[in-house]
Amino acid sequence: MKKLSLLPLFVFLFLYILPLGVRPLSIPDETRYAEMAREMIETGDFVVPKLDGFRYFEKPAMGYWLNAASIKVFGENEFAVRFTSAVSVGLSALMLFFLARRFAGGYFAGILSSMILLTCFEVFGVGVFSLLDSMFSFFMSAAMICFFYARSGFKTERDGQNNLFIVCCGVFVGFAFLTKGFLAFVLPVIIIVPFLIWEKKVKDIFTVPWIPLVAAVLTILPWAVMIHLKEPDFWNYFFWEEHIKRFAADNAQHKAPFYYYLLYLPVAAMPWTFLAPTVFSGIRKKKIENPLLKFAICWFVFPFLFFSASKGKLITYILPCFVPFVLIAAIGLMNCLNEKAGPQNGMPLPKGLKVSAFAAAGFFGLLAVSLTIMQTSDVFHFRPFTQSWKYWMGISVFFISIIFYLRAAFAEDGRKRIMLFAMAPVLFLFSVHFLYPDAIINKKSPGAFLMSHSDKIRPGIIIVSDYSPLKAVCWYYKRSDVYLMGSTGELTYGVQYPNSAQRLIGRDNINKLNDLINENPGNLVLVARYRNFEKWKLELPVPVFADDNGEFIFAMF
Repeated sequence: MKKLSLLPLFVFLFLYILPLGVRPLSIPDETRYAEMAREMIETGDFVVPKLDGFRYFEKPAMGYWLNAASIKVFGENEFAVRFTSAVSVGLSALMLFFLARRFAGGYFAGILSSMILLTCFEVFGVGVFSLLDSMFSFFMSAAMICFFYARSGFKTERDGQNNLFIVCCGVFVGFAFLTKGFLAFVLPVIIIVPFLIWEKKVKDIFTVPWIPLVAAVLTILPWAVMIHLKEPDFWNYFFWEEHIKRFAADNAQHKAPFYYYLLYLPVAAMPWTFLAPTVFSGIRKKKIENPLLKFAICWFVFPFLFFSASKGKLITYILPCFVPFVLIAAIGLMNCLNEKAGPQNGMPLPKGLKVSAFAAAGFFGLLAVSLTIMQTSDVFHFRPFTQSWKYWMGISVFFISIIFYLRAAFAEDGRKRIMLFAMAPVLFLFSVHFLYPDAIINKKSPGAFLMSHSDKIRPGIIIVSDYSPLKAVCWYYKRSDVYLMGSTGELTYGVQYPNSAQRLIGRDNINKLNDLINENPGNLVLVARYRNFEKWKLELPVPVFADDNGEFIFAMF
């Protein structure tokens, strides 16, 4: 069993690290977080977040610091930009291993917890992209695990160790705040207060928070003071626009109904959704007396309801709910495995596991059929691949996953059945790095197109870009002085500053672009969505050079 505990490590390296640099960066998120870290390194200003030189106050600075550190170590490339997000998942899996091993059933519980987390579709999908959500989820998970160790994991005679964990809880809350803001204070409250009430420790609600609160504030304070001194309006904008309005305003960004996450969760939790009946059965067979299970339920339910109540929703927002989801799943499965029901060799076989394995095999079979129909017909009006090897690779990994699920269905030992189930999607997830549909790459990853014209970006060239490819233009051309054409999007706040507004060309101010062209003949480049250029070209002179890939255009005037 100790040797088997290395399996999650190998799966992590295989899925999250080895192929991390094979895909081009996508817009808008990956190029945004890459470019903001690059600009911090370039300017030496690690206090004020900026994008294309414009103030960018949507998030604090921690995520950009970590990306900048990765870029300094690995260079300015795709691997470096995604590394911190991937490592955050690996560290979360490691914490889960130790937590579940101690409180949920030994080594196998730890291995199972790590494997569930690493192979969940949402965790994987976010963890191999450069996003702040994996980092935030890791810091929040570390804070909650430290709290649980301090409150439930040790005897009272180990108060020194308890205090150390409580302090670490506060430090991780501080790191989470520096990554995504005030949510880092909200989540611990709505998790810990219900847990303490459930545990009948109501008095602790008034005594426990002080040490972690002080630790969190001390962690945040240096940067909080520096950003206030440099940019006095930061906290006003960050609190009201990025928190209050995004949560409660009727015109909140990414608005979605209350039930949005409830509909999305079964897909996000794939393939472990198929084991939900077995998990519920395992929890129902035993009373909820395990403090870890109580804590995991509070940790999952109340943040999930909080995110559902928010007006603004994105699928990545509920990522912090997946660590407690994994704990609940692992405890439920372990309860089923440990049930002594009838004479059997090895570990008992939960009845629902066979049905779940068949259902998962059917699901992957349906994916294979759907891929074949899309690739060979025009039924869905979408052909994923222009290269046949990608199609055959996709079909192959689906087939291998089906074999693993069928073997899991017929395995005679409960632990073997679950581990085969856990390993079944690994090759499929690995192949995702290589099998992005060509149309999506063309639309979301303009890096190759931009670099094909990098020789024309000489010193002194003025670059104008519309909002869509702006982050990619800055990243690939190593420029933080690009003019913004048309819509301002998330840069609306930053371009309002007098020293920034001069680089804004509004959607109705095409004359400003014409003036720039006339003042800099042969030295101005426009990069834009092709559909936007089609609207503007009648009012612009004929480019001396133009090229497009169907989605973006590179025009030189």
